[in-house]
Amino acid sequence: MVTNFDELECATCLARQAGALALEHLARGISVEKKAEDEPVTAADREANDLIVDGLRRKFGDYGLVSEEAPDDGSRLQKERVWMVDPIDGTTDFIRGWDGFSCMIGLLVGDAPALGVVYQPRGDRLYFAAAGQGAWMQVADEAPERIAVSSVDKLEECRLVSSKSHRDAMTEKVRDELRVKDDLAVGSIGLKLGLIARGARDLYVNPTGYTKLWDVCGPQAILHEAGGRLTNVHGAPIHFRGEIANLGGLIASNRRLHDAAVARLETLFPAGS
Repeated sequence: MVTNFDELECATCLARQAGALALEHLARGISVEKKAEDEPVTAADREANDLIVDGLRRKFGDYGLVSEEAPDDGSRLQKERVWMVDPIDGTTDFIRGWDGFSCMIGLLVGDAPALGVVYQPRGDRLYFAAAGQGAWMQVADEAPERIAVSSVDKLEECRLVSSKSHRDAMTEKVRDELRVKDDLAVGSIGLKLGLIARGARDLYVNPTGYTKLWDVCGPQAILHEAGGRLTNVHGAPIHFRGEIANLGGLIASNRRLHDAAVARLETLFPAGS
């Protein structure tokens, strides 16, 4: 699974540019529309999408590409290298003016994420990784620092990170079943996995089937290089060559807690459900 410097440099540059564009929209005010699935979308989402997609296609025109704000024509399934883009992840947080949104770009090589970039415009925080090269975080103009997951290995001691804008009864049941008291609510999935990747949190559980491949491709690459693990709620790998939706939900962890979390949650998510 080989990545090159040009891919990482391009993705990083475009994510930063999309983040700057998002902040410009926030400064002058935004209007909200609804997509087909009743999800919110703004002009900033579309413009950030165009910026990233156009930039990737200019430089890597023979790659496959799929984005949240562009239709999936299925051509990605015929390509070895596929960009997966979420121009503004955590749109609800973005609309509310909160900090928990990010611009995300991932590169799939074969069946696995090989490169990931997650940029948080508020705070100027960048997470990035490429296969075999470690996971890194850079804040503003500081030197990038290598990041790694925590060493917490007991569920009762774990620090959970969960959704800030999509809390429901099942999410509360998950927290109760895990007997977790330390729970931080964050918007973007990329930022949640970034917190686990840098050891600030230990576990994330999303019991819904609402997330898509572009939500997890880049963040998974970062988490994996930091020593963590991402699966569906049954502990099975995420399949990037099939449906766009992650119908089996998500569990992300520092790896040490993963099997115990899957086992503890089995009563909520029986095999085959």
